Amino acid sequence: MAIRWVSVGLVVVTIAVIGFLVLRGVLFQNDQRAVTVPDNSLKKLGIETPEKKTAAPDFTLEDPAGRQMSLKELRGKVVFLNFWATWCPPCIQEMPTMEKLHQEMEKAGLVILAIDFQESPEEVKEFFRRHNLNFTALLDRDGKVTELYQAWGLPMSAIVNKRGEPLERFPVIETGTARKPKHFFAAC
Repeated sequence: MAIRWVSVGLVVVTIAVIGFLVLRGVLFQNDQRAVTVPDNSLKKLGIETPEKKTAAPDFTLEDPAGRQMSLKELRGKVVFLNFWATWCPPCIQEMPTMEKLHQEMEKAGLVILAIDFQESPEEVKEFFRRHNLNFTALLDRDGKVTELYQAWGLPMSAIVNKRGEPLERFPVIETGTARKPKHFFAAC
């Protein structure tokens, strides 16, 4: 029963996020009109937008195989950051949606970075194997990147545009997110 309510809540938040993005005009690549939405409406939905355009904080982390990756080297691509852990039920629940998003949008230049909070490479490898996930996992062994992005609760996701600017922060990626039009990420 509790899982059903969590699922219903996730769908409601997804619809609200998509509605907000439609209002902001970011779902339409060629539409340059600016639409403002009151800040209090965004806060009620759990969406945070940066007050001014700045570069997203750079970081360098290792993947479970020991290869290093930094956010800065991904400039020119839209980056979907997801802060998560293998022990987190909502994190587990959103992973299939992220995999679908990865499969549909990788060729268009979307990069998904699943930043694991303080777990071993073995735990993350096994989780990705068991759930058949193919996007990139990175290890935040000391939790400093999670803290840098103020991901106080897991999961937390953020979108970084092609210029390296943070666009949105939201607490959970829901089923409907994978259905966002492809031009949403192209417009970033």
